[in-house]
Amino acid sequence: MADSSFDIVSKVDKQEAANALNQAQKEIEQRYDFKGVGAEIDWSGDKILMKASSEERVLAVLDVFQSKLIKRGISLKSLDEGKPYPSGKEYRIEATLKDGIEQDQAKKISKIIREEGPKSVKANIQGDELRVQSKSRDDLQETMQLLKSKDLEIDIQFTNFR
Repeated sequence: MADSSFDIVSKVDKQEAANALNQAQKEIEQRYDFKGVGAEIDWSGDKILMKASSEERVLAVLDVFQSKLIKRGISLKSLDEGKPYPSGKEYRIEATLKDGIEQDQAKKISKIIREEGPKSVKANIQGDELRVQSKSRDDLQETMQLLKSKDLEIDIQFTNFR
């Protein structure tokens, strides 16, 4: 019998992220506490740029955006936000959405599987994802549960289970 396998990936649905950003823009335009403070959120290339007249207001813009991401089912582990910094008369925060598993994170996940997972399970790093293989589907499902229980620094999904 052939080996069963699944892939571990870390992907963000770009359309859902865009919808969350649009919802945050609408809320910022309509909320009374954002009137007259120059609060904005928008795409800046691949980054998300948040602006406001004070550090507290720009952090409030970030908070609105984070709440919209959560409602859309996107983990905050996928959002890599910077610290507020002054730019002229306004404060800004730049944020990016993490896509793919970085090499050091992939090695950590692979090590967890090797040390704590069932012995028949093998993990291979393939670019920005991991392929996990075993003869036993039960061992693969046990590995999924193990990884879900760990507090990893990235948001992971399991795909191509076969």
